[in-house]
Amino acid sequence: MTDELTSNDGTAVGASVDAPVGQLPIGPVHPRSYAADLPVTGAWRPGDAVGGRQFTSVGGGRPLALESGEALVDIEMAYETWGELSPEADNAILICHALTGDSHAYGASGDGHITEGWWNGVIGPGRGIDTDRHFVVCVNSLGGCQGSTGPASIDPSTGRPYGSSFPTVTTRDIVRCQAAVADHLGIDQWLAVVGGSMGGMQVLEWGVMYPHRVRSIAPITTALAAGAQQVAWSAVGRTVLALDPRFRGGDYYDAEPGDGPFAGLAIARSVAQITYRSNEVFDNRFARDLVDPRALFGPWDRFQVESYLDYHGEKLVRRFDANSYLVLNRVMDLHDLARDRGGMDLAVGRLVHLPALTLSISSDTLYPTSQQTVLRDAIRRAGGRCDHHVIQSPDGHDGFLLATREVGSHLDVFLREVEST
Repeated sequence: MTDELTSNDGTAVGASVDAPVGQLPIGPVHPRSYAADLPVTGAWRPGDAVGGRQFTSVGGGRPLALESGEALVDIEMAYETWGELSPEADNAILICHALTGDSHAYGASGDGHITEGWWNGVIGPGRGIDTDRHFVVCVNSLGGCQGSTGPASIDPSTGRPYGSSFPTVTTRDIVRCQAAVADHLGIDQWLAVVGGSMGGMQVLEWGVMYPHRVRSIAPITTALAAGAQQVAWSAVGRTVLALDPRFRGGDYYDAEPGDGPFAGLAIARSVAQITYRSNEVFDNRFARDLVDPRALFGPWDRFQVESYLDYHGEKLVRRFDANSYLVLNRVMDLHDLARDRGGMDLAVGRLVHLPALTLSISSDTLYPTSQQTVLRDAIRRAGGRCDHHVIQSPDGHDGFLLATREVGSHLDVFLREVEST
């Protein structure tokens, strides 16, 4: 990180950038600058190291009709697996990832994976989701950027990345593609489908769309439908990203390194990062500390919390794609279990035969405990079973990723009970 008052291309703040007549200049991106080597996209591309990814196609060459009415052809899904599938194929667990997650839920970084597994403390030998007992699968979501078909993928009709032409997808479209992966793996029924946040939305859709293919569900820190405040935060982040001149309306893949929409994506991530943590965590970790204790009165002198947000913004740029962020963020806003199902009671009624576990994080203000309470009560009111636990953690919404001992413990108890019935 640097405090230079120049843009990434070296232009002084406030200076203009030459541009052809009639075109807006692509000017300074940030008064504090970003690293010069940020990629145009952090998407995985064919030819990159595969790591633990495996791949399968969806649709058998036929177009997949999406909930929006549009269609996609030649869909490729990337997934990873851990453990061994039992001869009866009855020990499989599907893990559904959150907004900026991917298929690498467990394992080390390197060899095709820029970060270590995002749920390493929950998945693994002897963990809550025990790879000695279970066959664990995690699929990169449709619309994502780490091997599954998304905006950075090649559109077979043009030979170029989809970019701005990639269609709107929904949680239901994502789940249909996951079902195709299950078919490919020979899994007729999951022992459990588990996930938090956006992943929890997929869990709920699995229970409604394919109740016969699921023995139990664990939708964590999620909701029956996205709330107005969640949509509001998402809308701000998406707008910030789209207003980055280097976003180019979504068709930026031919740009040179350092000339992509990194500023928009990084700031969108900063907005989201504020909602993922709690006031207590920010105060305890950063207080009012400055990056440079001697620098206070300059208009862009930074507090430590600003440096933290910038760091996480750049970190995401290196492993994610701006278009995928827009697509999957919109997936979350569109989540509504009741849509076109005659109301929430009828939708939830399809879950009553599935044991359910939902978890809350005490300090979560983005997906507050009240939303999981509504979920629990709706299932119970319909005649089903739903266990609900509140994990005491100061880490806000990110607590479902960080409180791994507690999350894993609740999952272990729940899964052993499901296995015994």
